[in-house]
Amino acid sequence: MALRVQRVSAQLVPVLSLSLRTSWSVEHVREVEVARPPCDAASITQLPGLSWKHSLRDFKHAGASASGARTRPKQAEPKTAREARYAAQSLPAPEASGNPVAPLVREFIEIFPEKAPAILPPDRGVRREIDLTPGAKYCVTRQWPLPRDQTAAIDAFFESRHRAGHVRESVTPHCSPTFCVKKATGGWRFVHAFNKLNDATIPAQTPIPRKEMVLDTMSGSTQYSAIDLMDGFYQILMREDDVPLTAVSTPSGMLWEWLVMPQGLKNAPATFNRMVSNLLRPLQSFAPSYFDDIFIHSRAEGGMTDVEVHLEHLRQVFQVMRDNQLYANLKKCIFCAPEIPVLGSYVSMNGVRADLVKIEAICAWSTPQDQKQLRQWLGLATYLHNYSKNFASTVRPLLQLLKADTTWSFRPEQHAAFDAVKTCLSTAPVLMLLSMR
Repeated sequence: MALRVQRVSAQLVPVLSLSLRTSWSVEHVREVEVARPPCDAASITQLPGLSWKHSLRDFKHAGASASGARTRPKQAEPKTAREARYAAQSLPAPEASGNPVAPLVREFIEIFPEKAPAILPPDRGVRREIDLTPGAKYCVTRQWPLPRDQTAAIDAFFESRHRAGHVRESVTPHCSPTFCVKKATGGWRFVHAFNKLNDATIPAQTPIPRKEMVLDTMSGSTQYSAIDLMDGFYQILMREDDVPLTAVSTPSGMLWEWLVMPQGLKNAPATFNRMVSNLLRPLQSFAPSYFDDIFIHSRAEGGMTDVEVHLEHLRQVFQVMRDNQLYANLKKCIFCAPEIPVLGSYVSMNGVRADLVKIEAICAWSTPQDQKQLRQWLGLATYLHNYSKNFASTVRPLLQLLKADTTWSFRPEQHAAFDAVKTCLSTAPVLMLLSMR
């Protein structure tokens, strides 16, 4: 039984925090009518609870403590649907709720740090390689001046990376500039303008898993978890011969070269995806991956319940992460849930349903006024075309307006097609998964 905030008349019953810090639930607060609000742990545990199917967030605080009555803290409005989903997930106390995942996460707590350790990563069998096109010589772009505060921030950043063993001073003829991008949460994101180097780099033909293949592997499962790996940049070693190509300058006159994969390099996401796929290949039957996401799914088998099988699957994934120093963001992980988000859709034992946020955005879209707006709307609608019957024939009148040398005229037939797609998606069905068994 998961303990969450319960509303009793005009008061709020406090959450009992047992070894975990709880968060306020946005979607799952229940109304409970009782004459006197309980104020002790024994009484609180008798309240109707919610299931333990939501994510765990923070295992840093050990020991049991009972919090006093308090008012609900104000929460900032989530900026994205992803943030809203995480904000709505509550944190159950394992001892009180019987949450089976909590002990396992505590056992592997080192793979869930606040941020990835600033150390040189191990050689995991995949290194970032840069193969230049024939005839390519020096990739040089001059560093431009930056404000004093940004220059100081860049210098501090490289000093910390130098202490971690991620960079070293360079005398290479290659050089790419460094600049700053303001983060929405404050502070700076440090970026390198590898434009010339990327233009001279041969594209890597690393196959990316198809969404349908990832989804089809989950057919018949009843327990799901999703692990969000921490930023893959700085977590993969560079091929030694290619280190000089990564040289970057700073406004203060330093030249550094990267021993690990920096942000901005061409083929970097594909390299990270290849590394994760290689490490999880023995577990791919129940733990497919897609770039920095790992999806674990299980069913009852071999005389074991679905939860017992799922815990064993999680243990195997956690062990691979521990052995190879891969780290996950605990706040963005979901464990033992009946439904998880997978590549823009939601998967459960019932099938695959569309993301309601995307459907609402499509249905709320006003009539396009030009080709640019129509392309934007069609791009979003096409992403959900599987949920719309005869989608190709329905949008054909709209596609006529995207042809070259076509005069823009949104006529009744275009209005009809526009509204037909909205109507169809507003009642999008749950799609069955292809059974491979």
